[in-house]
Amino acid sequence: MITGVVIAVIGSIAFAAASVLQALGADRVAQRAAVREERRRSSKAHPSLRSTVATMLTVPFLIGFVFDIVGFIATILSARLIPLFLSQTIISARLVATALLALVVLHVSLTMRDWLAGAVVIASLVLLAVSAGREGVDDERWLHWAVLVAGPALFAVGIVVMRVVHRHLAAATGLIAGAIFGVMAIASRILDGVEPLRVGVLFTDPALYALLISGILGFYLFTVALQTGSVNGAAAALVVGQTVLPGMVGIWLLGDVTRAGWGPVAFVAFAAAILGGIVLASSGAVTAVEKADLTNMPTGFGRRAEPAASSATPESH
Repeated sequence: MITGVVIAVIGSIAFAAASVLQALGADRVAQRAAVREERRRSSKAHPSLRSTVATMLTVPFLIGFVFDIVGFIATILSARLIPLFLSQTIISARLVATALLALVVLHVSLTMRDWLAGAVVIASLVLLAVSAGREGVDDERWLHWAVLVAGPALFAVGIVVMRVVHRHLAAATGLIAGAIFGVMAIASRILDGVEPLRVGVLFTDPALYALLISGILGFYLFTVALQTGSVNGAAAALVVGQTVLPGMVGIWLLGDVTRAGWGPVAFVAFAAAILGGIVLASSGAVTAVEKADLTNMPTGFGRRAEPAASSATPESH
């Protein structure tokens, strides 16, 4: 239990560090005179492929990518060691670390509400860890195929949503992206051929490909969610999607349990952690990080183009 919690915390911090470092890299590129002039001349003021590549080649962005890999591995490992309702909630608490790192690295101020929300999340995670029982060992073969289908199916729903939904698009897309990340966590739990390592079993398990595909699709869809509207709405919805779905599946289908008599405590702590994460998603620090991540990203699928008239005023970063 302790090992799984520690790994999940490492993953949460790694994702937060990745976000802040990538935001720092994007901000450095945005401040270059050549890029500012390029944007000033652009009729749509959208980031170009040139500025995107420049961002990805900065040292902070590259280091951030390494942290993303660390976070990805930690997500997989923690999902196998502790109940999903605990591992995914800890991973989603990266917003706490993001806000604190943004305070130090990007010099973004935090409000009293941000501090309180962060305290609620941390206290809830402590209670959740104390109340959590063993991770489930139930596993049926059909689940391995179900997660392989679920990731692409949810992604297809996300694409349709981007076509037909006009209000709260970022939140809707962020929710679906979170659910896809939840599918990745479920696939991590049920993956065969890991302990002990059996290469033949591992590479013939549909859950392995579900894990990889869901990770890629979830990342892409969340990036699009950030580009289609409210950064706060997308981040808050992501927290809900990546915690509720895997938490429910873990309890109902995989056998995750709480300690005897601690069920109500776990439920309250789980809900409080999610609500705290939603509040923290609206933090100015989190918003600054997520927006900076997109500072030099080309216009994505579904992003609304800005009126040509807006070209008179360059974007400020």
